[in-house]
Amino acid sequence: MKASAGFSRKWDLQYKNNSHKSVWPWSELISYVTRYAVSSTPRPLHVLELGCGAGANIPFFLEKKWNYFGIDGSENIIKKLKKRFPEIKENLKVGDFTKNIPFEYNFDIIVDRASLTHNSSENILNCLELVIEKMNPGAKYFGIDWFSTNHDEYSLGKPHEDVFTRIGYTQGPFANVGQVHFSNKRHLLNLFSKFKIIVLEHKIVNSIIPAKKRYAYWNFVAQKP
Repeated sequence: MKASAGFSRKWDLQYKNNSHKSVWPWSELISYVTRYAVSSTPRPLHVLELGCGAGANIPFFLEKKWNYFGIDGSENIIKKLKKRFPEIKENLKVGDFTKNIPFEYNFDIIVDRASLTHNSSENILNCLELVIEKMNPGAKYFGIDWFSTNHDEYSLGKPHEDVFTRIGYTQGPFANVGQVHFSNKRHLLNLFSKFKIIVLEHKIVNSIIPAKKRYAYWNFVAQKP
């Protein structure tokens, strides 16, 4: 079966217009990596971030003196990151990680903060097939803020390609970013059936002011056997 479209060009436009430009490290990503990326490996760890965006998490990994690699579909944002972090510019690539992981190294840690979630189920599975081949034995995949079907926005989008993938958002957090993927527990475990799930947590945030909204996410750590 031919894979459906991967990276949405709408993201490149968002970055070009300085939207979704998060430059502060995501606290939960730092917390999970700090707690669960325990390693007795004497060498610096190799880290790959899927959808590195504006580089919010890069300083955290550089401070730990780990070997950081990032991939994003936006040529615009990668060009900016190369100027901001010239010491690792060769480690920053433009690409669609649902189709190719363009690095020669194998990795000890994969981090993904709500990036793979902007793909269909088919393309997520395709990416995970590629990723697991690029992971060292025992390597860990950190999924942070994967959208849950309990999220209010799930029912507001239009179905696209499969029951878990939605499009058509014109306002709110998913406006003009293309497809958005939501998971329930069974679906998430099926996606990661080739991994061992070390941690799986479901987070619900109820916003009261300025508007009543329910935001729901999955955070998890999956290990290559």
